[in-house]
Amino acid sequence: MKNIYLFLISMAIPLSISAQSVSTTSRDIDEEEDTCIVISEVVVTGLTGSAKMKDTPMPIMVVGQRDMQNRAFSNIIDAVASQPGVSQVTTGGGISKPVIRGLGYNRVVVVNDNVRQEGQQWGDEHGVEVDAAGVSSVEILKGPASLRYGSDALAGVMILHPQRLLTPGSIAANVSTEYQTNAGLFDYSLNMAGNHGGIDWGWRYSEKLAHAYKNKYDGYVLGSQFHERALSGLLGLRRSWGSSILRLSYYNLVPGLVEGERDEDTGEFVKPVLVDGEEDEVVATRHDLKTYGHGMPYQRINHYKAVSDNTFYLGDGSLRAIVAYQNNRRQEFEEIESPNESGLELMLHTVNYDVHYNLPTISGWQIVGGVGGMYQRSLNRGEEYLIPDYNLFDAGVFATAGRSFGPMHLSGGLRFDNRHINSHQLIEEGEERFTQFSRDFSGLTGSVGLAYNVTPQINLRANLARGFRAPNISELGSNGVHEGTLRYEMGNSQLKPEFSTQIDFGGDYSSDFLKVQLSLFANFISNYIFSHRLSEIPEGIDTEGNAVYQYASGDARLMGGEVLVEIHPWRSIHFENTFSYVDAVQRHQPKDSRYLPFTPAPRWTSNLHVDLNSPVKWMRNLCVVAEMQCNLRQNHFYAADDTETATPSYTIFSLSLSSDIHVGGRHAATVTFLADNIFDRAYQNHLSRLKYGAINNRTGRMGVFNQGRNFGVKISVPIL
Repeated sequence: MKNIYLFLISMAIPLSISAQSVSTTSRDIDEEEDTCIVISEVVVTGLTGSAKMKDTPMPIMVVGQRDMQNRAFSNIIDAVASQPGVSQVTTGGGISKPVIRGLGYNRVVVVNDNVRQEGQQWGDEHGVEVDAAGVSSVEILKGPASLRYGSDALAGVMILHPQRLLTPGSIAANVSTEYQTNAGLFDYSLNMAGNHGGIDWGWRYSEKLAHAYKNKYDGYVLGSQFHERALSGLLGLRRSWGSSILRLSYYNLVPGLVEGERDEDTGEFVKPVLVDGEEDEVVATRHDLKTYGHGMPYQRINHYKAVSDNTFYLGDGSLRAIVAYQNNRRQEFEEIESPNESGLELMLHTVNYDVHYNLPTISGWQIVGGVGGMYQRSLNRGEEYLIPDYNLFDAGVFATAGRSFGPMHLSGGLRFDNRHINSHQLIEEGEERFTQFSRDFSGLTGSVGLAYNVTPQINLRANLARGFRAPNISELGSNGVHEGTLRYEMGNSQLKPEFSTQIDFGGDYSSDFLKVQLSLFANFISNYIFSHRLSEIPEGIDTEGNAVYQYASGDARLMGGEVLVEIHPWRSIHFENTFSYVDAVQRHQPKDSRYLPFTPAPRWTSNLHVDLNSPVKWMRNLCVVAEMQCNLRQNHFYAADDTETATPSYTIFSLSLSSDIHVGGRHAATVTFLADNIFDRAYQNHLSRLKYGAINNRTGRMGVFNQGRNFGVKISVPIL
């Protein structure tokens, strides 16, 4: 009854706004409303400025708002993880990390509000602190993008574009809400925006909450609930000299942590309790499983961000200057004796800066030059320690150029980066917990690529890129139990930076009947950083019963690609099939440690989109989307020390029905009905961290399974 009550409230009260409101990048992404996107008409930001997708040598994808509207998801990474070449590392229902072509964590840069998102990306159970309701489209660059984004963009970049700025003299507001049955997920978003006399303004408030999700093997999964809140605002000025936009945002997430501990006899999940002042365990009650509040353990994440985005027109050129401040506070609560005292507490301050100049066109060449980087300071505020306090400063200088020679489009550039990191010493109970050290990492990167429009329907592309990634603080200096991984982790302050050399080849054909895309890549990484288990426990450390892992480096090779075939025999029918594959190995390693951990399984996705003629006048743009996602068996896994196991194949089916509702000739609402995992398939994704939880003695199955059958409804109502 409680779920039904929340659903009725969500339909009755105008509690969300997703107005077409707040983006300075409206000229950067131009997406057709029709789902059959014509490749030549899609404009992307790429690495060297705005360009049509057919003219870019790198493989780039754009996921529009309509596609996200037709999916059931719990966070922004979940919304795009089914795209070709894209996956996610998940921890329960609310935490997802992007993976591009087999590489994730600090090897993928997420850009939001035009700055890179910084929130302790090295952690396994650390997600992306972004309100999905404020994202209008997602641009995904697959391949080394260090040329434009510096260190960490080794695998690629995920650019989250905000809602577009409104035209002068207009105002808009919208109410949207959603309910999903499996976890009782309920969300709403309120947004209003306008432009008066060249002054832009906008605000948004969103909230999302869910109790534990369920599947047919585990029932409700204790600790998978979460509660999310987000508030953002915008104030800007547009004049003949350029524009100045200030964005402020606050994001709060309180996710439970799934430990997977079970009663030995019944297989039911157990929770910690206090009995006569001593910690004990009891079987979780139905209230524990259906509550929207948090149990123990859990996290609390607060992320504050301010971005000043300025553009100045200087003759035929333009100067863009972006400065941002981010504050990320991450707390973990795990002791039942002191539920309000955080054990691990990390405070991260980040200042981002990016200044670049778009020169006037010189003999047909489009040239951009600039500098960019960030300053960071991280502090420990809790009673437990995993990484040391540190200061970081990096700076990069780059130049890119591009020119068209008839049907041929050449682009590329060079960048030099330097990152300095200073780790602070910590003495704990007379023992040195963290050693002071300072390191400098430098890298020269670049890319050169060619796109050739053979005919208006056929495009070929090739790109050669060199990427760079400096080791993160966890890899360099960690020394403690990482609760999320059930490991004692030790850093290695002597690690060298990673360098990658990637070759991309691809092509596409597009006609009124057929669209075909092929993208192939080979990526060679030197000094690839990974953790390995130590055979002996070093003296003087308390591992709390956990195995000890230390970071080391070697060489890696990743190869694979994506294929897309879309058939649209009639304008109203689009039948799309995609296949993604990556083979990721560590070179010169024995068989059990040959394959890289968290390598996504080969995946085939089939999607049928049908636009229907509405039987009534008040229903317009009626469409049905049916999808099949088949993840093949993953036999290539990191087997050393039983770190990973093979994952069986599985197939899930989804369905959505959406329509615009018109009243009195005006658009009154958009309604979408969703059905995900229709046949209630019990499965474990190879990239799910919960796959390696405790064994259920009742069933003999190890770990926790992913979410089962789920139905949902989304409603969006424009107010103005």
